[in-house]
Amino acid sequence: MRKLTKLMSLALAVVLTMSLLAGCGGKGGVGGASAGLDVDPATLQFPLAETATIKGLTNFPAGTESEPNNRTIFKRLEEQTNVHVEWKTIQSDQWGEKIALEMANVKTLPDFVFNAGFGDTDLLKYAKQGVIINLEEYIDKYMPNLCKVFEQAPEYKAMCTDENGHIWALPWIEQLGYEKTAIQTVGNMSFINTAWLEYLNLEMPTTVDEFEQVLIAFRDNAADLKSHFGIEGDIIPMSCIMNDGDQDPCILINGFGEGYGDPDRGRHIAVTDDKKVICVANSEGFKKGIAWLHELYAQGLIDPEAFTQEWSTYVAKGKSGRYGVCFSWDVANIASLEGWEPLPALTADVKNITPQNGSYTSGFDRGRCVVTAAASNPALVCAWLDQMYNPIQSPQNNWGTYGEEDDFDIFEMGTNANGEPMLQHAPLGDASPVEVREAESVNGPLAILDSYYDVYVTCPDDAQYRLDWIKDIYTPDMNHKYVYPNVFMSSEDTKKISDLSADISKCINTAKADWVMNGFTDADWDKLQSDLDAYGLKDYLAIYQKYLDAYYA
Repeated sequence: MRKLTKLMSLALAVVLTMSLLAGCGGKGGVGGASAGLDVDPATLQFPLAETATIKGLTNFPAGTESEPNNRTIFKRLEEQTNVHVEWKTIQSDQWGEKIALEMANVKTLPDFVFNAGFGDTDLLKYAKQGVIINLEEYIDKYMPNLCKVFEQAPEYKAMCTDENGHIWALPWIEQLGYEKTAIQTVGNMSFINTAWLEYLNLEMPTTVDEFEQVLIAFRDNAADLKSHFGIEGDIIPMSCIMNDGDQDPCILINGFGEGYGDPDRGRHIAVTDDKKVICVANSEGFKKGIAWLHELYAQGLIDPEAFTQEWSTYVAKGKSGRYGVCFSWDVANIASLEGWEPLPALTADVKNITPQNGSYTSGFDRGRCVVTAAASNPALVCAWLDQMYNPIQSPQNNWGTYGEEDDFDIFEMGTNANGEPMLQHAPLGDASPVEVREAESVNGPLAILDSYYDVYVTCPDDAQYRLDWIKDIYTPDMNHKYVYPNVFMSSEDTKKISDLSADISKCINTAKADWVMNGFTDADWDKLQSDLDAYGLKDYLAIYQKYLDAYYA
C-alpha cells in the first residue's frame, strides 16, 4: 500500500505538471470577462513553486464536516498543487435560499462556486448580469483533463454549450451504462415484496390484472401476513408518493394506450418514434392508466397517505415491513434488498417501459460549478478545477476516498489488470454507503465515463445491481426509440418554458392526484385538455420541438 501511494503521488505530480503544457485545440467563442487569458501556462505547473490562494463557495450535508480543508480529498489536492482554497460553506439544506443572496453581490463573491447546481435559467441570468464568466477559452488552454473528456464523449461538450458557443459552467458527469442500459433510464422503479408472494404462493405478476389480484391478496391476507412476519402497524398493499419523482407510481401505467406512461414528472413530455414531442397528458394511455390507478385506490389497495406523506414517513413505514409494493431509486432506501425484487413491465394494451428524458447520456448536471467575475486569476482557478477531472480524482470526489484514519473508506487503492493504480470499492460491512460517501466525498465538477470502470475505478456494488436490473428487467421492454435529450435553450426560450411550465405542470399534477383519489368523468378529461390549451400547451411543445429538431439536425 505504501508503494502504491508513492506511485500515485508521483504519477499525479507528473500528470499535473505536464497536462498544463498542452491545450485541447479548437477555439471557443469570445465574450464575458477575459482577464487572465494571457497568463503563461508555465506559471501554472503544479505543484506551484509558491503557495497560491483562491477562494471558493460550496455546501456540505448536515451532520458532516463543514470545513472542506479538513477532508482528506482537499488535503491531498493542496499537497499536489500547492494551491490553498479559502472556503465559505453553506449547509446543503439551506443552499437554495442562501445561494441567490450570495450571487446578488459580485463584489463579495469568491472566485468560484464549487457545488453550484445551477439550472439553465440561473446560468443564463448570471451570465447576462456579468456575475459569471464564460469558460470555453480557459477550457481550451488550461483544462486538458476536461478536454480529454470532451474528446471521448463530445455530446457532453455540446450539452454544455449555449446557442452562442459559450460554456458558462463546468459539468458533473457520471456515466453508468449508456442509452437504454443507463442507470437513469428508470428512476421510479416499482418493487414488490417477494417474501409475501412466496408465503401466499403467488406468482410474479406480468399484467395489470394479475398485479391487481396480487394487491388484493395482500389486502385480504393482512392479518396472516402481520402475524407471520411480526409486523406492527397496518399492512399497506402499495405505497408511493404521488407526483414526487422516484416515488411516483406512474411507471405502472406504461402499458396503457400508446405506452408512454408519464416518465417525466417535471415536464410531462415524451418523444414519439417519428421525433415528435408530445404531452403525455393528452394521450389515451394516460387517461386509461390514471383511471386504473383510481380503481386500485377505491379498493383500498393504495396507501391513503400517498398524496400527502413526506419522505421520512414513507421510509419509516417501509422499514417497518408494512409494504407489499413501493417505488424508489433503490428498494434498500425504503425496505431491504432481501425479499424484494423489481416489478417487470406490466402488460395492459401493450408492454412497454418509457425511459426518463435525458437519460441516454446518463448522469449530467450542466451547472455544477461556475467561475465568477470576481476571480482575479481565472486561469489559475480553471487549472485547479481541471484536477477534478483527472480520472483517478473524479471517482473520489463523487463517492469518497481511501487511506483515511477512521474505520470506513469507500475505496482501497489497488491495481488494475495492467498493474496500474485503480480505486477499488471497499467492503463497508454495516456502514451506510450514503453516510460514508457524504462524510468523504466533495462532489463538485467531475467526470466518470463508462470507459473508466476496471481501469481507474471499480463500479459501486449498489450501482452494479441496479444496472443489472435495468439491463435484464427493463431494457428489453424499452420499445420507443427516443427520449428528450439534454438541450441548452436560449435565455428567452428558457424563460418561456419556465413560465408555461408553472401552470401546465401544476394543472397536470393536480388532476392526476385528484383523479387517482376521486376518479374522473369524460367531462373532467375534456376540461383538462381545454385548460392545457389555455395555459399555452401548443407554444410549450413548439419550443421543445424546435430544440429537438436542432439536436438531431
